[in-house]
Amino acid sequence: MPTALSRTALSRTPLSPTERTVATRGRHRMLSERDRLHAFLAESVVAHLGVVVGDRPVVLPMAFAADLAGPDPGGSLYLHGSVAAGWLDRALGAPVCVTVTELDGLVLARSGFHHSMNYRSAVVIGTVRRVEDSSERRRALDLIIDQMMPGRAATLRPPTKKELAATAVLAVPLREASLKVREGGPVDDEQDLDAPVWAGHIPIRRVAGPPITAPDSRIRSAPHTSSLAARGGRPGGERPEDG
Repeated sequence: MPTALSRTALSRTPLSPTERTVATRGRHRMLSERDRLHAFLAESVVAHLGVVVGDRPVVLPMAFAADLAGPDPGGSLYLHGSVAAGWLDRALGAPVCVTVTELDGLVLARSGFHHSMNYRSAVVIGTVRRVEDSSERRRALDLIIDQMMPGRAATLRPPTKKELAATAVLAVPLREASLKVREGGPVDDEQDLDAPVWAGHIPIRRVAGPPITAPDSRIRSAPHTSSLAARGGRPGGERPEDG
């Protein structure tokens, strides 16, 4: 099993070491700092896995977690699914594409051509490895739970043998990745600047609502959700303006 790089060495690894993760359009929006990718993955919630199943491509939304100390080159991006899932056998040992996106705003320009969205979007390409080591499996599953609600895994009972047998844990190396970011308002053509139409951007952020306790829950005090809302903010703690 590959040995994980130190955090210092990992941060110096090129973010897009191959042409597979280099954008052909909008290169000015690409970020080269691997630390920015790590920070973005740490605050996101949903990933989409793209895999070819038989004669068709399939894109599946799923929970995920990233472990920079994972054994794969560049660290490990963990996904999980049912062992009975039809796509699983096709994904193992095959190259896949995992994307993670946060929508930060709607960009309204003076022409339809220049309408856009503000976003942060990561693309990871790599070969899927099935996690067989029991301690790595447990750690990966705990990380996925904590990605959803920080600190949650430590409060739960251990998974049963039946639950573990029914769950496949997959790892994708973080070595080949890219991160693109769009921020700010529209970029209109000069001849359109005097058009009688509003132009600007509308910030969007993820907001966690008040917890709703299950009717059969014996514990009535709910977890704090402030950390969930904070994770939906801008890089570096910047919050979008109210719009």
